[in-house]
Amino acid sequence: MPINRIVLYAQNVEETVRFYENHFGFAASREAGDRIIELISRDGGANLMIHQAAKGQRGGQSIVKLVFDIADVEAFCSARAKDGLEFGPIHQANGYAFANSRDPSKNPISVSSRAFRKKA
Repeated sequence: MPINRIVLYAQNVEETVRFYENHFGFAASREAGDRIIELISRDGGANLMIHQAAKGQRGGQSIVKLVFDIADVEAFCSARAKDGLEFGPIHQANGYAFANSRDPSKNPISVSSRAFRKKA
């Protein structure tokens, strides 16, 4: 059974929505009266559901990291840096590269070429 939706709690919902639209190509879907903004994946992956965080919830309090499949991690990170999204160092691991960052609500995110590695 596939995972189709992931809920992210955000202190600033609109800022978080813009982040995923601008940097990862999601399209926001809003329904009147709904407290959740659903971000639709344009590439057929899981959708993100952005929900207002509770007042007592600290930013970055999560045990989930979103990982985006990116064929060329270095080029992606370089392009995103021009738009204000900074990633940490690019790490090399067992035939693929990855780099880490955080969204505006301090949720951990990663870009990784693991899905594109050549298997022996």
